[in-house]
Amino acid sequence: MKKSKERSEASWFGIGLHAMPTPLFKLAAPVLALPRTAKRFVALSVDLGLCVLTVWLAYYLRLGEFVSLSGNALWAVGASIGIALPIFIVSGLYRAIFRYSGWPALLAVARAVAIYGLLYASIFTAIGITEVPRTVGIIQPILLLLLVGASRALARLWLGDQYQSILKHASRPKVLIYGAGSTGRQLAVAMGNSPEMQVAGFLDDDDRLHGHVLNGQPVYNPGDLVSLVLALNISDVLLAMPSIGRKRRNEILSQIRSAQVSVRTLPSVTDLAQGKVSISDLRELDIDDLLGREPVTPNHILLAKNTVGKVVLVTGAGGSIGSELCRQILAVGPSKLLLVEQSEFALYAIHQQLEEKSADRETAVVPLLASVQDEDRMREIMATWHPDTVYHAAAYKHVPLVEHNPAEGIKNNVLGTLLTARAAADNGVADFVLVSTDKAVRPTNIMGASKRLAEMVLQALAARGSSTKFTMVRFGNVLGSSGSVVPKFRQQIRDGGPVTLTHPEVTRYFMSIPEAAQLVIQAGAMAKGGDVFVLDMGQPVRIIDLACRVIELSGLTVRSEQHPEGDIAIEITGLRPGEKLYEELLIGDNAKPTPHPRIMKAHEEFIPWADLEGKLHALELALNVNDVGVVRLMMERLVSGYTPNEAIVDWVYLEQTAEAQALGLGG
Repeated sequence: MKKSKERSEASWFGIGLHAMPTPLFKLAAPVLALPRTAKRFVALSVDLGLCVLTVWLAYYLRLGEFVSLSGNALWAVGASIGIALPIFIVSGLYRAIFRYSGWPALLAVARAVAIYGLLYASIFTAIGITEVPRTVGIIQPILLLLLVGASRALARLWLGDQYQSILKHASRPKVLIYGAGSTGRQLAVAMGNSPEMQVAGFLDDDDRLHGHVLNGQPVYNPGDLVSLVLALNISDVLLAMPSIGRKRRNEILSQIRSAQVSVRTLPSVTDLAQGKVSISDLRELDIDDLLGREPVTPNHILLAKNTVGKVVLVTGAGGSIGSELCRQILAVGPSKLLLVEQSEFALYAIHQQLEEKSADRETAVVPLLASVQDEDRMREIMATWHPDTVYHAAAYKHVPLVEHNPAEGIKNNVLGTLLTARAAADNGVADFVLVSTDKAVRPTNIMGASKRLAEMVLQALAARGSSTKFTMVRFGNVLGSSGSVVPKFRQQIRDGGPVTLTHPEVTRYFMSIPEAAQLVIQAGAMAKGGDVFVLDMGQPVRIIDLACRVIELSGLTVRSEQHPEGDIAIEITGLRPGEKLYEELLIGDNAKPTPHPRIMKAHEEFIPWADLEGKLHALELALNVNDVGVVRLMMERLVSGYTPNEAIVDWVYLEQTAEAQALGLGG
C-alpha cells in the first residue's frame, strides 16, 4: 500500500519513476549531505526563482510573446517575491522534509499559494497597476501553484528514493573478505553494488599488507578479528582462498569461531569456472570443512577400471551414497548407467540431474523402478543389459526406524542383497560391490546386524566359487546424507534451536559423501573376491563438538550453564533404540594396507555357504510371519558379536502384545 501510494503521488504531475536522468540521482547524495539551514536556503532560492519565472510566463500567456522583465513588470516580480516568500515561511513550507512530502505537503502548498493568490490578484487584478495586464494577477498564482507543487513532488521523487537507497545500502550487513589475493579482490569488486552485503575490508596473513589500503579497502590483521567485529559491526567473514589446504583452512576456521561471525566460502579452484569470481559463487561453509582432515586425491586408474566404457548398475541410486556414486561414475564415462531405485521421486530426481550432466556425453542413463527384494524384476534387468559392474547401495540404514521395523529391514538388507547378488552372478556380472557400514561391527541394532549378515552372504558366495567378484566396502557416517546430523543441526539453528543430541558422549566416524563414493569405486577396483575393505575415516568425532562447531561457524554462540546468554541451546534427548555410543570399523585387529592410503583390507570370519543357506531359509520363514522374537534370536546366532541393547521395539509386535494383554485382563 505504501509503495502504491508513493507511485501515485509521484505521478501526480505526470513524472514517472524511471524518467529521472541518472546524473540527477548522482547529485542527490551531496544534496542530502547538506546541513538543514543550507537545504532551507536552497528551497527558498528555488521558490524565489519560480516567482520570477511564473511572472514571465504569465506575460507570455497573456501577450503571446516573451517580454523583458523591466519597467512596471519588475513591480509584478517584486510583489510576487515580497508576498510569496513570507507567506511560505509562515505556512511552514520550509520546515517540511521534502523527501517525505506527500499529499499533506501538497495541500499545505495549495493553501499557502491560495492566500498568496488572493493578495496578488487584489493588487494586480482588482486594483490594477499601469502597464501590468490584469490577467497576470490570475495566471501567475495558478502557474506558481503548479510549479511549486511540482518542485515538492520532484524533490520527493529525486531525494526520497535516493535517501531510501542510501539507508538501504548503509544497513547492509558488513563483511570482511579473508584473503587479499586475486580471488578476494575480484570478490570485492563483484560485491561493489551488491544489495546484500558491503565489504568493510580484507583480512590477510601477509603482515606486509596490514594497515595498507587495497582497491579502496583497508587490510587488517586476522589476529584483530574479534575487536574488528565489534568495532565495524561485522556479520560475516568470506573465505576467498580457494587454493589453500584443508589443514590451514581448519586453522583459520578455528580462529574465526571465537569471533562469533557467520562464515561463507568460495569453492575450490577446481570448482570455480575460469573467469571472474561472482557473488553467486559464495556458499555456506562446506560440510567437508567440519571434518578437520585433508581428503586424498583419488587414483584415476582405480576409478576408471570398472567403469569406463562399461555397463554399470547402481541399486539405491536415489539415496545419498547411491546418487553420489552415479555422479562419480558418470563423470568417468561408462557406456550405460542403470539406475535402480524403488522410490519414484528419488529416481526421478537423480535421473533429471544426471540427464543434464550427460547431455554432452555418449553415456545412456536408464532409470529403472525396482525393489531389490523383487527377484524376477532384478533378474529381468540383469538379463536385459548384462551389466559389467554392480554397486549395491540399496539398504534401509536409519537405525531407529529399522529397529522399529526389523523384519522389513532384514528382508531388504539381507535377502535383497542375496537376490541381487544371485541375479548378478547368473548374468555374468564381473564385479559386485556392497556398500556396507561400520555399524556392522559388533552390532547392537538390527540395522548393523543385517548389514553384517549381508556381508557374510557375499563372503560365502565368493568362497563357494563364482565368476563374479563379490566385494564389501565398510565405512562410517557421511556428512550431509539423508538423516545425517549436519543438515538437521543447520535446520534447528535456522529455527532458533535447540540443537538436539541423543547423548553428550556419542562419537562417530565421518566422511564426506563425494570422498566416500570415490573410495567405494576405488576399493571395488582392487577386489579379488570376498574382500572386506574398510575405509580410513580418520579420527572419530564427538557429535557434541560437531554441533558446537556448526553453531559457532553460523555466527552464533552456544547457550549453556556457563553461558546462559548464548544463542542456541544444546538439548540431550537420550539414546534411541539400538543406538551405540561408539562405532568401530574392524571386528578384529587384522587390517592390512592396500595400495591406496585410505583403504584397508580386513579378514572377517563368516559361515560357509553350505551351512548359511539353510539358516537363511529358516530366517526367511520367520520373517514372513513376523515372528520378531525368533528373528532376533536367529540374528544373534548368525551374526557373531550381535548383542541387542534394547527390548523388542517392533511397532507391530508392541501393538499386538498390548492388545493381547488387554484381552487377557478383560477375560
